[in-house]
This record gives sequence, structure tokens and C-alpha cells, in this order.
Amino acid sequence: MKEVDYIIVGCGLASIAFCEVLRSHGKSFIVYNDDSQKSSIVAAGLYNPVILKRFSEVWKAKEQLKSALPVYSKIEKELNITIDYKLRLLRRFTSVQEQNKWFTASDKPSLESFLSLQLVKNNNPEIDAPFGFGEVLHAGRIDTENLITNYKKFLTATDSLKKQSFTHTKIQFEGDAIHYENVQAKQIVFAEGFGVKHNPYFNSIPLTGSKGEILTIKAPDLKIDYAVKSSVFVIPLGNDLYNVGATYNNEDKSNTPTGAAKEELISKLKTFITCPFEVVGHIAGVRPTVKDRRPLVGRHPEQSNLYVLNGLGTRGVMIAPYVANKLFRYIENGERLDDEIDVNRFK
Repeated sequence: MKEVDYIIVGCGLASIAFCEVLRSHGKSFIVYNDDSQKSSIVAAGLYNPVILKRFSEVWKAKEQLKSALPVYSKIEKELNITIDYKLRLLRRFTSVQEQNKWFTASDKPSLESFLSLQLVKNNNPEIDAPFGFGEVLHAGRIDTENLITNYKKFLTATDSLKKQSFTHTKIQFEGDAIHYENVQAKQIVFAEGFGVKHNPYFNSIPLTGSKGEILTIKAPDLKIDYAVKSSVFVIPLGNDLYNVGATYNNEDKSNTPTGAAKEELISKLKTFITCPFEVVGHIAGVRPTVKDRRPLVGRHPEQSNLYVLNGLGTRGVMIAPYVANKLFRYIENGERLDDEIDVNRFK
């Protein structure tokens, strides 16, 4: 029988963030993962403190960046990989009115550190942007695929990863301990993303799920080393490759790429990119979204050593370390969860 402090189910952004909290506090754990959930792998990985549709601050953006970036830096050093790419992010303006809204928003105390006051003129002949751009400060991209792939290797090397599905009905409760197959733990944290819908302990949580699809294009003539947000994001990957996304579909809950989403993204891209390009990749995944756009964190109402860490939505790279810390302090120190992230807020 292997004894650990925690069993963690899932190995996406939420799980990795929680593993890092446990490691920093000397807690032992084992992760179960069957690669059934794809939302973290297919995420564009952009961390952006501004909602660019209406020029408003992302929920707790400053706190999230303060929590998240040191975690990714630590992982880079310990795993000897590069995952955090500081990236210039430009919002394409479609009118003078949008320019004026940008500068009005930049006067707000919550946004003044994130929105540049300098209008960026377009000097790229392959981009149609007659009204120029606004620059978002403190943005970047986490290479989520590289992060997750290498973190799994790290967990495997430390005998902390079980590459198998987790069967919830095999959980046995004995006093303050949990037994699962040949593992005994004090707590279980379910970080299953949309897969929580198959979890009998938490399948009733109000997780709606939104399918997102992303294209990878090759555009040798585009030549930009910054991200552009217009009707879609264009994010440089190097070697003339760019991610283009993303779509939002609240009906389809599969991880299968669709022709309709591909055509939608291509159509939107062509509204502002004038050079030829080739689609070389197309991926899809279901984001764990919630109707109030806040995470779902907390304890099961009856089984006191079962917890959920979910609902990170479209901004998982920013939110994950922040809420992972909140959950750890709730479990270990009895610190109260904020009402806006507590899974019990809908009851």
C-alpha cells in the first residue's frame, strides 16, 4: 500500500498548478490521468489581463499574474524547458470610436498599467489595420502542450503518475483515510476539466462546457513576432507558424475538429490578413466553463476529503495557480474560500 497526502485526478493546468503548491509545502501526491481531456493541451496559452472585446480588466488580473508567472518560471528552471514567451499583444482597431474607447479605458485605475497610451501604427503590408492598434502590456504565451508533456515526464520519473482512468466507484472511505486500489490518501482533488461530468461526486456542479477550435497556419509573408487580436487571435509560434483562434460552441461537447469551425476561423482571419497562408494544424477541446465565468473550487458537501478544482474556462494559464493556492489554504489551513469561487455558491 502506497501512502500519500493527496490523490489528484487529471493532469491539465489546474492539476499541475496544484501539484506545484503541494511540492512547495512538502506534501506527497500521486496523479491519475488518462489523457481523455484536451482543453489544456489545445489552449492557445495566451495570458492577457484585459478583456479586449469591451476593454475591461480580467477578473483579479493583477493577483493572477502575480501568482502564475513565478510558478511557470520555477517549472522552466526545474524541468529545463522554455514555456513562458513574453509577447507583445496588439488589439486591432476598426474605427476611431474604438480608439477613443481604448484611451478612455486606459484612464481607469484598474487598467492603466495594462493599456499603453501610445497608438501603434500598422507598418505591415500583409495586415489591414488602417486605424492602427492598441498595445496590451504584461501579456505573453505559455506553451501549454510543452508544459503538460514535460510535466508528465517529470511525474513519471518521480513515480507520481498513474497513466490510467480513475474509477470513482473504487474509492473506499475508512475513517479519515481514502483507499483507492493500492493507494491510501488523506484527500482527493478532482481536476478533471469537462470530464467531471462523469464523476458521480461532482457531476452536478454547474459546468456548461464550451468547445474551442484552433488552427495552426503557415504564413511565410506575414512576418510578425507579436500577437494580434481582431475578430480572432493570431499568435506567433516561430518558423512562420501561427495559431489562429478560437471558436466558441456551447452545443458540441466532443474533441473532434469540425469543418464549420475551420471555415469560420479562415473567414474571420481573411478580414484583416491579406497574405496567403496554409492551414497545417487543427485541434479542438471542450473548455470547462461556468455561467458566471468564475472557477468552481471547494469540498464535497458530504465527503469531507473530496475536493474539486475546476471551471477555469478560457484563461486557465492565469487562473490555475491563483485558485490552486486558494484551495490548498482552504484544505490545510481552514482559510475560507471567496464566495465567488466557492463551488457551493449556486446552492
